Amino acid sequence: MNFDVKTEKLSNEQYVISLAGEVDLYTAPEFKQQLLEVIDQGGRDVVVDLSNTTFIDSTTLGVLVGGVKRLRTNEGQLSLVCSDRNITKIFEITGLDRVFTIYPTREAAVGSGSPASGSPTTGSAA
Repeated sequence: MNFDVKTEKLSNEQYVISLAGEVDLYTAPEFKQQLLEVIDQGGRDVVVDLSNTTFIDSTTLGVLVGGVKRLRTNEGQLSLVCSDRNITKIFEITGLDRVFTIYPTREAAVGSGSPASGSPTTGSAA
C-alpha cells in the first residue's frame, strides 16, 4: 500500500501533518488517529500537507471535516496545502474549498499563523 503520514510539531499549538500516497478507506484511519492525537495534545493551528498525496476519497474528506469541526470548538483552524489540480478540484466540487483554507505551499500555510493573516488560494486558478 502506498501511504505515509508524518506529524511535525512546530510550536505548542502549531502542527503539520504530511500525507503521501493514497489516502482512502484503508489508510484514512491512520491519518484520523494522527489528527486526533495532535488536537488532543493542544494543537490549534493544524496544517495538513497534501503536496505528496496522489489520491483522496470521501473517507479522507470526512476525516478532514471532523478535524475542522473539532478544532473550531477550541477556536482552532485546519489549513490544507495542495497544489495538485486534481485534488484541489475535489474540494471545489464538494464545496469544501469554502470550509478549508487551501495554500499552494507549506511555507505559505505555516507562515499564516492565524485565520486572519496570510494570502491563501483556493485552487480556483486555471
